[in-house]
Amino acid sequence: MTQHVSLNEAASAPPGVPDIVRLDGVVRRFGRTAALDGISLRVRQGEILGIIGRSGAGKSTLIRCLNGLERPDAGRVEIEGRDITHLSEGEFQPLRRRVGMIFQHFNLLSAKTVRDNVALPLKIAGEGRQARNARVDELLDLVGLTEKAASFPAQLSGGQKQRVGIARALAAQPALLLSDEATSALDPETTRSILALLRDINRRLGLSIVLITHEMEVVRAIADRVAVIEAGRIVEEGPVWRIFARPEQALTRTLLGPVRPQLPEALAQALGPVPGRFVVVRADVVGGEASRLLPEMQAALGRPVEFIHGGLEAIQGHTVGTLFLRVAVSGEPEVAIVRSILEGKGARVEVLGYV
Repeated sequence: MTQHVSLNEAASAPPGVPDIVRLDGVVRRFGRTAALDGISLRVRQGEILGIIGRSGAGKSTLIRCLNGLERPDAGRVEIEGRDITHLSEGEFQPLRRRVGMIFQHFNLLSAKTVRDNVALPLKIAGEGRQARNARVDELLDLVGLTEKAASFPAQLSGGQKQRVGIARALAAQPALLLSDEATSALDPETTRSILALLRDINRRLGLSIVLITHEMEVVRAIADRVAVIEAGRIVEEGPVWRIFARPEQALTRTLLGPVRPQLPEALAQALGPVPGRFVVVRADVVGGEASRLLPEMQAALGRPVEFIHGGLEAIQGHTVGTLFLRVAVSGEPEVAIVRSILEGKGARVEVLGYV
């Protein structure tokens, strides 16, 4: 029997896991434009949260509210249980050290060595030289740049520069690491290595990470949970596997388009709207026995079901996938039967057309 998975399950944290960040009804306006329009969000200790959306959706304003560079016009922003909304700059300064930041374009000081770039936050915080050097050695080892300590940024590759940026962001031992499009300027191979490093840091240090990105591949690679933002509002949120398996919003489906199977153009152009001999359907499936969907469907229909495109993959330990199927039918009543059988197996079904 096919395993059904509830897609409405609450994305709640295990008991006892605290929130590092809490946003409640956050509003930030620029003139009459609401860049953030009532955002409520949680970031739990030790999780990686991906925040995705189109350009101008509010991602950058949100991250600036988290690091204190923007203050909300309404609502609350809490870091480790403390409301930062109305803190003075002097009151917020110690708390800002609990929030590390890595940037798309690295933001390294070109006249300083790798060692000095990483040490800068510690020097500003008044750390002594011995403690500072010990911490820098530890961080350079963590990011794999011990041999580059005396190099200058101009002597580094893009990936190495980003590793320096990560080490610098970790210098003050933050509770939260913010990543603002940190891989979008890197080639795919370097991106994979940086994401692997961030996941390793997350697991080894128990560090919470918020990834601001427009790249769904980044979210799929390392995030635990994802929030989709549009026009300053969170329009969809949940575990990564669930959002990839069953995106509810049209925007989410659009953003996922490049990383989810699509019917090849030649096959799509051959489809017509008028019922014909075959119906072509898209079935989004979830569950450990999704691979048994075709034989079970054929048995229920008593006829062949042709798999024409798509496939299955494992995300966060869940089998999810998209199957494009062609089934012989004699009319719309049989199309309804095909849909009913698939939905009865837990699939989400879309009739794409007929041939």
